[in-house]
Amino acid sequence: MKSLTVFCGSRKGNNSIYIKEAENLGKSAAKNNIEIVYGGSSSGLMGAVADGALSQGGKVTGIIPEDLKPKEIAHQHVTNLITVNSMHERKALMYEKGEAFVAMPGGIGTLEEFMEVLTWGAIGHHQKRCALLNVRDYYAPLHHLLEHMVKEGFLSHTIQKNIVIEDNAEKLLHSLNI
Repeated sequence: MKSLTVFCGSRKGNNSIYIKEAENLGKSAAKNNIEIVYGGSSSGLMGAVADGALSQGGKVTGIIPEDLKPKEIAHQHVTNLITVNSMHERKALMYEKGEAFVAMPGGIGTLEEFMEVLTWGAIGHHQKRCALLNVRDYYAPLHHLLEHMVKEGFLSHTIQKNIVIEDNAEKLLHSLNI
């Protein structure tokens, strides 16, 4: 794997472990020569992932819509900052550039981005791995919902089973077969 698209919050969250694990993911990716592709912000977990990778000499590509640059404070030190016209363009480019996808804790945008790539994989639009960095069991409710969808016959067990779920960055990258 040469590139990893990361979906995560532009906020820090209420526990410092979220920032720490975001930095660890960036550092671990850089140490393994994996480029980080993410939403381009310097704030919250997004900024921490980028800063972690950059601190280890890693390559980071940020992709940010023009209208979010002032709101999310575009990261000025990434290897490559790409400005696009819309969220749709941002997501399409993030999907194209990543060889695998991981969601860290975040809000509705993070969840929407992850569920979209999961859906695209389920219908055969890509064969890329999808993962959840389940810091402090953040994604336990989602995991239970996916199990419920399988139980109720609305989701294939194969799709739910193929989501990599790990609680720290090093385990996650190892599980993605770096």
